[in-house]
Amino acid sequence: MRPNILRPIRPVITGITLLLSSAIANAESAHGIAMYGAPALPPDFVSLPYANPDAPKGGKVVFGNTGGYNSLNPFVQKGTPPWQLRFWTHESLMGRSWDEPFSLYGLLAESVETAPDRSWVEFTLRENAQFSDGTPVTVEDVIWSYEILGTEGHLRYRGLWGKIDSIEQTGPRSVRITFNDPDRELALIAGLRPILQKAQWEGKDFADATLHDFPVGTGPYVIDDYEAGRYVTLRRNPDYWGADIPFRRGTMNLDEMRIEFYGDGTVLFEAFKAGALTAVREFNADKWDTQYTFPSIQRGDVIKTEIPHGKPSGMTGFVMNTRKAPFDDWRVREALTLAFNFEFINDTITGGAQPRITSYFSGSDLAMQPGEASGRVAELLRPFADTLPPGVLEGYSLPESDGSARNRSNIRKATALLAEAGWTIQDGVLRNAAGDAFTLTVLLQQGDTESETAIEIYSRALERLGIQVTTEMVDSAQHTGRTSELDFDMTFFRRALSLSPGNEQRLYWGSENADTPGTRNLMGVASPAVDGMIDAMLASESREDFVAATRALDRVLTAGRYVIPIWNFDVGRIAHAKELKFPDTLPIYGDGPEYMPQIWWFEE
Repeated sequence: MRPNILRPIRPVITGITLLLSSAIANAESAHGIAMYGAPALPPDFVSLPYANPDAPKGGKVVFGNTGGYNSLNPFVQKGTPPWQLRFWTHESLMGRSWDEPFSLYGLLAESVETAPDRSWVEFTLRENAQFSDGTPVTVEDVIWSYEILGTEGHLRYRGLWGKIDSIEQTGPRSVRITFNDPDRELALIAGLRPILQKAQWEGKDFADATLHDFPVGTGPYVIDDYEAGRYVTLRRNPDYWGADIPFRRGTMNLDEMRIEFYGDGTVLFEAFKAGALTAVREFNADKWDTQYTFPSIQRGDVIKTEIPHGKPSGMTGFVMNTRKAPFDDWRVREALTLAFNFEFINDTITGGAQPRITSYFSGSDLAMQPGEASGRVAELLRPFADTLPPGVLEGYSLPESDGSARNRSNIRKATALLAEAGWTIQDGVLRNAAGDAFTLTVLLQQGDTESETAIEIYSRALERLGIQVTTEMVDSAQHTGRTSELDFDMTFFRRALSLSPGNEQRLYWGSENADTPGTRNLMGVASPAVDGMIDAMLASESREDFVAATRALDRVLTAGRYVIPIWNFDVGRIAHAKELKFPDTLPIYGDGPEYMPQIWWFEE
């Protein structure tokens, strides 16, 4: 009998086969991908759950922006483009559903495949995907887009490039991206990068393009007409390639959208009242209740719509530049927060109708819990105990006033903290041991009347502390330039946050780019604990660990006293022409750039 020389190694071969079969099974191509678990929509879904697949196409609308623009390229650091462009004219391989914490479905790509540990992701392009000029989207365009955005694009796009180990074509329409970082979110982030046309930029400087060299996109809209700083008109591309794919059904329904630019919010509001604009978003509850009573509303020609949501509060308020003394001292930042009489200011500006933001993720399950840190949150924070400001481990809550104009109790506490930090009043002026006066310059954008009013009230309290306050009102271009160069003491600040925070947290408050011009980390946070909590979030393999890491991050940021929080935008408020309609089903994220006007339609 012939000996079976394979017998000793057959179990090994069988084991390897099973492992490979398992890996292949777990890496099958899919129509979508979720951060945790499976995406909610099945492979044969007809449309997004909050879109109307039968929505009619047509209509012309006009929206308003404040300030101006000097660029039509939203993908580079240079210039100030209309913020809407990147949502209307360009697309990514996958599109996000705003009715789930973080799930993506096929857009330019028909399918996605990823390793079980998400160390790589592979996308297969749709055969009919095209740019607006009719040329096909190729794998070469995809690879070039990742590289150019990662090396010369806006800072928001550069972080991913450093985490890509390789990007290569694996088939006629497929591309695989392999990562060098154990981060489960990277597979999803890669699916959201805008895809640009390589041929357009051959022999041209992408990062330093002129106003007239705006990128060709694949999106439903193309730029039809514009005048720098005054208006931009976009029309729906009648030959748009993706009109019938499930992700797009019932969306991008308007034939023409025009953006008019106004010097400030007051002029914009008057234009809306006069019928020059089709819709506006209102962020002040008191103004919504008291000033939206003009004739077109009384006639029913303009409708007031409120859109609830389930997303975190994010952070809105006045951010301090901790790169500069004395704002690098947490005691000074706490004193400045104590002096901000929120209850009185909120009552003056919003009629007390809007609740205060209590932390970065307040209003959601991701928010820090009251009291002392415990359980997994405490475990994550304890290794950084020596670097944490008071309140992170013990518990921290924002100071409250008695609602009176004087705010005496908190002013006394602020005076004591400033003295502890080396600042005492000398001849009515707050000075340090060297005799230097405490001065504070608040940088605001022209037309931001709410912030101007808040700072005017705030300044009176600071003057009682002996602090010399200057408010600088500048136009939008100057404001963008000054904040990009980190040239401010304090300025207005807004960061919207999602139910699935991830790599963008490094962009917002990671230490790596804290001092880089153009950084979105305006406060200049450079904290080992913040970096550590972001690392823990991104490495989480279970929902429980992810929530604990996010709650820990929320504690470090909130107790860091980097921003003086103001009121929460707890509901979306849109006033619009009666012809603008929207579906009855609302996404959990509520209103946002991807909701109105993308999901709405025009109906006479």
